[in-house]
Amino acid sequence: MAETPSPSESPTASFGPIISNGQVGGFDWIVLVAAILCAFVCALGLNTMLQCVFQCACRVLTEPRQWIASRRLNSGLKKKEMVALPTSTYTTTHSAAASSSSSPNSSSCVICLAEFSDGDPIRFLPKCNHYFHVVCIDKWLLSHSSCPTCRHLLKSNDSLHSLHIVIA
Repeated sequence: MAETPSPSESPTASFGPIISNGQVGGFDWIVLVAAILCAFVCALGLNTMLQCVFQCACRVLTEPRQWIASRRLNSGLKKKEMVALPTSTYTTTHSAAASSSSSPNSSSCVICLAEFSDGDPIRFLPKCNHYFHVVCIDKWLLSHSSCPTCRHLLKSNDSLHSLHIVIA
């Protein structure tokens, strides 16, 4: 009769985790590494978001007047201010006058990129003398208060001064 080996003599008995086919204790190494990597990426994203929130909050708390003023300074013109800007009708004399200016491509509207033709209604910006199609520049000036070509601000500093008085 054959003797049965005792549990201490068994070649398969061990006290550590069972290792077979890349699994340790029933867990797959790839799943474990993927979970750690996912947690690391989430922690980096949370860190970046918190840094952004703290920087924005710090800026708003320490520089509220300058921040609000800069946001309002280029926030667009009112309809009444926009309609008050000078308008004209495009003729070839405008193109001859524009060719002597510093703008190399002044025979076309820089907003829609279409060339001006005789009879097109155009609007002049008074501080920089750039001109555009009325429809194009009106749409631009509803959301911006600067020239699309040279970025010269059309709003005066009086509105900035009155804003400081209101905030203070």
